[in-house]
Amino acid sequence: MSKVDVVLGAFYGDEGKGKIIDYLSTNADVSIRCTGGNNAGHTIEVDGVKFAFHLIPSGILNKGTLAVIGNGVVIDPKVLIEEITNLKEHGVTVDNLRISDKAHIIMPYHIVEDKMLEESRGNR
Repeated sequence: MSKVDVVLGAFYGDEGKGKIIDYLSTNADVSIRCTGGNNAGHTIEVDGVKFAFHLIPSGILNKGTLAVIGNGVVIDPKVLIEEITNLKEHGVTVDNLRISDKAHIIMPYHIVEDKMLEESRGNR
């Protein structure tokens, strides 16, 4: 049976999960982001270049690691394209990136709708 490492957060972020995942993924076959959206993220520095990840698993920086955006991730296409563009500009291939067909997509109108709903609630 293969070894599986799982990194979970339980303290509202800023726990160092990204750095741990980056370290563990150097020897991983697959690195999967399975929940959340682009409202959170982590920064990894490699050879003096900083990469900010909000959707793409940081394991993508390892050529032999398959990076998967999983079912429970909410994808903002604009943010995803920005991340892919940044990786390519720094010579990182995204050929090892896969996106689940069950991942959720958030469109600009969803953000506007949510903002209007919150504003309509007032102090409630």
